[in-house]
Amino acid sequence: MQDPFTGQRTFIQGRAFPSASERAALQDDHRRRLEALARLGEAAVECGLRADSDRDLVLLAEDEVSLLEVAEGPWRVLGEAIRALRKGLPIVRLEDFGFPPLSDNPLEEANPRLLRIGGGVEAWVYLSPADGSAYKFYLPRETKRIGSEFAFDPGAEATWDAHAVLGNYRSLFEKLLLIDLVGTPTEVTAVTPEGILVAKQAFGNSLPQAKDMSRLLPAELIEIPSRFLRADRDHPRLLFWGDRPYLVGDLHARNFIQSADGGLHLIDLVAASWPEIDPIRQSTVAQWLRRARTDPLASLLPTVPDSEL
Repeated sequence: MQDPFTGQRTFIQGRAFPSASERAALQDDHRRRLEALARLGEAAVECGLRADSDRDLVLLAEDEVSLLEVAEGPWRVLGEAIRALRKGLPIVRLEDFGFPPLSDNPLEEANPRLLRIGGGVEAWVYLSPADGSAYKFYLPRETKRIGSEFAFDPGAEATWDAHAVLGNYRSLFEKLLLIDLVGTPTEVTAVTPEGILVAKQAFGNSLPQAKDMSRLLPAELIEIPSRFLRADRDHPRLLFWGDRPYLVGDLHARNFIQSADGGLHLIDLVAASWPEIDPIRQSTVAQWLRRARTDPLASLLPTVPDSEL
């Protein structure tokens, strides 16, 4: 299938969920995009290019360094890194999504190709009548930040206190990967010249806002002992991507949809890589993480049930 706005390959159309092989391809796309951004950052450093934020890297165009690539060496590597990122993150104008050009606030204008259905602090959400899918437009915020992620501080009543802060493009790519991993199929569609990131999701019905999700969360999300972490978002949980642990939260009813088969699926969250652990001072946390990787019901201590603590 082709996306109706970019002409790029898409695995998402309307309410239908992709097949298992297509979901695996989606995950591969997310992984390759993160790897390409990391390589681009390393190549830019080798060429002496200073980026104030990863937004500067995300918006690099191939022709900005094409003349310098004849010098070979680091500049050719940089050009290849830009092309690798552009392959998984094309730069597409807002006008190509139906928004009017030459407008101060184009996302607020009438759009003949997209119907606005919601939005929040991070993104505005639209329904595409052309293929029935949902499109999210993540707007950059102050100091070239975008989206949200968790930051960690030493806690008074727990090992860490986690609170949501402004994120960057890397953390937004990771968040969309995690949503696709355990929730609704999610693609990264494009980035606009203004730095707006566009993502696409399968469409579903909203849930009642007051619905209690505590016992309805995806099975892959692991409950965290309260003495290890407190967070300022609903239902903080541990999630592994491969061997890498993440804190995810903000798992309230507004961040779920109901699919055609009645299943509940996550569409948004706040996330961050689990903080670095001192294996000596924080040995209990380190041991619990190792056990939780293979046993989601692992107790706080290996030989003592949590109910007895």
